[in-house]
Amino acid sequence: MKAPALALLALTAALPAAPAWAGDVVITVTDLRSTKGVVRACMTTRSDVFPKCIKDPGAHRTVVPAGKVVEIRFKDVKPGDYAIALLHDENDNGKADRALGMAPKEGYGFSRDAPVRMAPPKFSDAVFKIAEGLSRVTIKMRYFL
Repeated sequence: MKAPALALLALTAALPAAPAWAGDVVITVTDLRSTKGVVRACMTTRSDVFPKCIKDPGAHRTVVPAGKVVEIRFKDVKPGDYAIALLHDENDNGKADRALGMAPKEGYGFSRDAPVRMAPPKFSDAVFKIAEGLSRVTIKMRYFL
């Protein structure tokens, strides 16, 4: 190898790895029972705050009008492991209403269709990987009552 080629090879090896490029995440929400209110969405990388992403200042959050099918777009999302929580806040009061203090009265949904048993799902049940570029996720809204 000639000296210039060796120098270029050495320089390339010394450079830090290129950062991962951010992309968009498009969430399609299906099976809403009404077009009343809004859909509140949050997407986080933190298992300690999921599904209450409000406690994560770095979470991606948005509120969009409810419809038969709703599309939510988070822009400039860095690649990584994320979980999504949705609330169909039909009366738009900013909280998840409950019957008798326990059963949810409004719709909810989670990435990977994470199961809801006696409590919200764990981060590990909802987590999925986002790569560079465009990622698409479909979440079915579910209702307890």
